[in-house]
Amino acid sequence: MVIAEIGTSHEGSLEKAKKLIDAAKEAEADAVKFQWVIADEILHPKTGFVDLPTGRIPLYERFKQLECPPDFYARSLEYARSLGLKWICSPFGLKSLGLLLELKPDAVKIASPELNHFPMLKALSRARQENGELKSNEAAAIPVIVSSGVSKQGDIEAALAILGTRGVSLLHCITSYPAPEEEYNVRLIAALKKQYGVECGLSDHSLDPVLVPCLAASQGATVFEKHITLSKKTSGLDDPVALEPEQFLQMTKALKQCQAAINRYGPERGEKEIIAQMSEQYGSGRVQKVLGNGIKALAPAEEKNYGRTNRSLHYMKAFEAGHILRAEDVGVLRTEKILSPGIGPEHYESVIGKKLARAVEDGAGVQLEDITES
Repeated sequence: MVIAEIGTSHEGSLEKAKKLIDAAKEAEADAVKFQWVIADEILHPKTGFVDLPTGRIPLYERFKQLECPPDFYARSLEYARSLGLKWICSPFGLKSLGLLLELKPDAVKIASPELNHFPMLKALSRARQENGELKSNEAAAIPVIVSSGVSKQGDIEAALAILGTRGVSLLHCITSYPAPEEEYNVRLIAALKKQYGVECGLSDHSLDPVLVPCLAASQGATVFEKHITLSKKTSGLDDPVALEPEQFLQMTKALKQCQAAINRYGPERGEKEIIAQMSEQYGSGRVQKVLGNGIKALAPAEEKNYGRTNRSLHYMKAFEAGHILRAEDVGVLRTEKILSPGIGPEHYESVIGKKLARAVEDGAGVQLEDITES
């Protein structure tokens, strides 16, 4: 399955969203993917700034600009399905997940930074179980696709322990924009597939439309996700690293050639044929670097973002010592630019109802030493 990641490239315009869906169809994608953005679920208002062609603005404000009403997503779903495309969407918190599940998407996509959003993963798991009970106990009634960028092995295992493996696909990813091809370590795809017994694939942020996807196919990848844009020069957050329609079609055709080689020769010889072809086109040394060693580790390009791009606990307001923390006082957020990360989301339930031992600042990361039992 090839997924055209539209993300927020539509910029809130249903007309542009339809043009992107049309482009995905013409580029022979099987599915389109959107992002259900609610800024308060992703960032604290004091998270820092982002530089745009129009100037420097708060990153939180940029995400506020990307919010769309539920009807926008419903109509994009209807249009995609009218063209025979699957419609997939990423939620970023409990509210967007609930709204998304009401639309009955073809799959729920968990983006890499939300791999450790345990409250959301638990809610999704409960929804899958409830849905499964209504469908002869088929827990896979809501398919889930999980990206694993900016993560370690333990992060993947913790997420799958909540979601299970039935009806779950796992995508290898590097959370960097753009992601260097030579750091992709695509042999990891075969290792993850063997270790967890799930369908594995690639969420690709590299710039070349062919190299990383085809080498991923040689390693048994069956799901491919890549950003699509009408133009790299437009102002969408991910447009600079997305593929324009002609490039996206180049990728899908190359992947079909890879699949034909595997069908003709079998997985083992098919892998050799694909690697030989890529080596002839890109050079053997470069291909071997992209293939990597198959051992899960943070890519150099994403090491500095670990703990900042992922979720941690943050105070939503400033509080004095002695304040009893309520659910709305603590956010499961990305830290991003200038704030300091807090403790992990696995502590969320344990800090609610606890008393603060000291005053804390608005937006600060929650620390264990902030909390007192008395």
